[in-house]
Amino acid sequence: MAVLPGAEPYRHEGGEVGVLLCHGFTGSPQSLRPWAEYLAGHGLTVSLPLLPGHGTRWEDMQVTGWQDWYAEVDRELRALGERCARVFVAGLSMGGALALRLAAKHGDAVSGVIVVNPANKVHGLSAYALPVARHLVRTTKGIASDIAKPGSAELGYDRVPLHCAHSVRTFFRLVDGELPQVTQPLLLLRSPQDHVVPPADSARILSRVSSVDVREVLLEQSYHVATLDHDAERIFEESLAFIGRLAPSVGKEGTTAGG
Repeated sequence: MAVLPGAEPYRHEGGEVGVLLCHGFTGSPQSLRPWAEYLAGHGLTVSLPLLPGHGTRWEDMQVTGWQDWYAEVDRELRALGERCARVFVAGLSMGGALALRLAAKHGDAVSGVIVVNPANKVHGLSAYALPVARHLVRTTKGIASDIAKPGSAELGYDRVPLHCAHSVRTFFRLVDGELPQVTQPLLLLRSPQDHVVPPADSARILSRVSSVDVREVLLEQSYHVATLDHDAERIFEESLAFIGRLAPSVGKEGTTAGG
């Protein structure tokens, strides 16, 4: 199937500092494109892949699972590592969980982690019914476009395949067990008003990672897809400052050293 207009992956060849951005469950690179372009505009090398099964139609997603989504970002991280001296990982929602697993698994190959409204668990009684329900019902209502800003919309599916919901539940449980392996500096930005991921997810992540250098930022004016919401510019600026503090060459004359 053809990729929906606006959902295409994005890549920018910049300097020696790279950033891998991971979009969320049933979403697409469109939700992170402004963030990616902002970082690229400050001289960073940026990769924003399209996760398998996303950005086309929900029927395509139904035959994929967390292993496919993680394999895609793992490949992108390895490719960035081959051409960049320092690499940072970042993500929104499930993309935050992907970024955290990359940090846990790749150790020193990841210089820092940035997560926005990261997901850690599928909540509610329905989560426990998923192993059986996914064989009886194909989909449930979508979760895309939880945004406070008028006129702003996320390009995502209006249905969630239950097979994939079961897979992401399994993935979250896996990542939760790996969080103590995350030792890198961590910037966590979250929206107190989030209708998709509750505050408990961020609290759980902060309580389980082994990172010593941790900063939490509240996005008071935004809902779940904060990268397209009122606080988007703050996310962009905070993330650039975070990267610049850990990789001081960032932002020098609009490029990174060696770029």
